[in-house]
Amino acid sequence: MLAAMPTPAFRSTPQATAVSRDRGDACPGALRLHAADDGALARVRIPGGVLTVRQARTLGDAAERLGDGDLHLTSRGNLQLRGLDGGCGGELAGLLEAAGLLPSHGHERVRNVVASPLSGLDGRGVLDVRPWLTALDAALCASEAARALSGRFLFALDDGRGDVAGLGADVTVRAAADGGARLGLGAAGDVLHVGAGEAARAALVAAETFLEAARTSGTHVWRVDELDLPDGQLLDAVGRRLTAVGIRHERGARDTGRADGPLPGAVGTGLCAHVPLGRLSAHQWRELVHVAADELRLTPWRGVVLPTLGVSTDEALARLAAAGLVTDPGSPWLRVGACVGRPGCAKSRADVRADAAGALGTLAPRGLPLYWSGCERRCGHPRGDRVDVVAAEGGGYRLSTALSGREPRTTSLDDPARLATALAAITP
Repeated sequence: MLAAMPTPAFRSTPQATAVSRDRGDACPGALRLHAADDGALARVRIPGGVLTVRQARTLGDAAERLGDGDLHLTSRGNLQLRGLDGGCGGELAGLLEAAGLLPSHGHERVRNVVASPLSGLDGRGVLDVRPWLTALDAALCASEAARALSGRFLFALDDGRGDVAGLGADVTVRAAADGGARLGLGAAGDVLHVGAGEAARAALVAAETFLEAARTSGTHVWRVDELDLPDGQLLDAVGRRLTAVGIRHERGARDTGRADGPLPGAVGTGLCAHVPLGRLSAHQWRELVHVAADELRLTPWRGVVLPTLGVSTDEALARLAAAGLVTDPGSPWLRVGACVGRPGCAKSRADVRADAAGALGTLAPRGLPLYWSGCERRCGHPRGDRVDVVAAEGGGYRLSTALSGREPRTTSLDDPARLATALAAITP
C-alpha cells in the first residue's frame, strides 16, 4: 500500500460542467448480484481477460448449474452470468474463490483491467504486458484506498500497438519504443513517461490520486473524465505523488489509440474467435476450453484469444466454426453488437439481438460498426465511429451516425430486413 500523501489543492474550473453522481455505484459484481428481468446477474471481473483452462471450466459449470447456461462477454473483457437464482450468491462466491477468481472480496468490483490481448503472441507489441497485469492486480488488491473506486473505473495496459489505448480508460499505461511506459488519464491530455518497471505502481498512484481529487473537490464522480478540474491539474497532482514515492517521470504528448481488436483466425501458435453478440452457449464454451492448451484471453471486442492450442490449428478452427463462433475475418458479425435487450432488460423496447441477427444477411462485411440498443441508454456501446440502432417508442428503430467531428445523421427503420437501405441513406 502506498503511503499517505499531503492533500493537494484541487480547484474546479467555471468553464467545465461537472458530473456528480447522486446515488451510490450500483455496478454489479460477483458478490453483489443485480436483479434483471431474466433473473439475477453476476459480473465476474477478469483482469486482462486472462483465464486458465481450469478457471474457464469453473465458470462454465457455474453458468450451467446456477444460471441460464450461457456466458456473456462484456466490452471490458469480463464475463456475466445471467438467469441466476437470487439465493445462489454464496454458492457462486465459493466456486469462484476456489478457482482463484476472487483474490479479494473487498476489491472484486474494481479489478477492471483491459490489456492488449495479443501481447507476446504476434510480435507486434513493444513488450509483453503480462507482468504489468499481474503486478497491477496485486497492487489493487493490496490497496485499501482502491476499494473506493467505482465498478466503472477502468485501467488499460497497452503493449504499444495502440489497441486498448483507444478505449477511453481512466488510467492507461502504454509501452513506449524507448523501453519506458506512458501513463495517461482519461480520454485526452498529456502523459507522464515512467520506467517500464514502475508502470503498475504508477497506475495505482494515478487511481489513488483521482480518488483524493474527487473527495477534495466536493463532487461524487466515478470516472476521471467526470472530474471538474482545469486541464492538466490532475496529471500535475499525479506527477507530484510519483515524485514523492520515488518514481521518476517526464511529461510528454499522448499517442493516439485505435480501439480495434484482433481479427478472427490463426495467430502465431494460437487463434482468435469472435463471439456473435458476446453470448456463448455452454457448447461453444466447452469447445473453446477443449481446444485451448492452457489459457483463454477474453477481449473487449467480444472475442476470445487462445494463445496455444491442444489440437491442430485446422481442427480448432473447424470445431469453433461448427459451434457457431466466427473464425472468418470477413464475417459481417464483426460489425454488429447489441445490448441484452428483451427479455433480459425491462427497459428495452425490443428483442434487439434477434433483430440484429435477422438483419445480418443484409450487411456487407465492411462498413461502420452497428450497435443495436433497446433504449437510449445504449448500454455497452463501443467507442469510436459507428451507427447507433436504437429501438423507438411504438416500434421500429431510429438509426443515427456517431462520427467524430461530424453532425449525426438520422433515419427511421420500420423493418430490420431493410437495414441496408436505411444505412445507405445516412452513412458516407
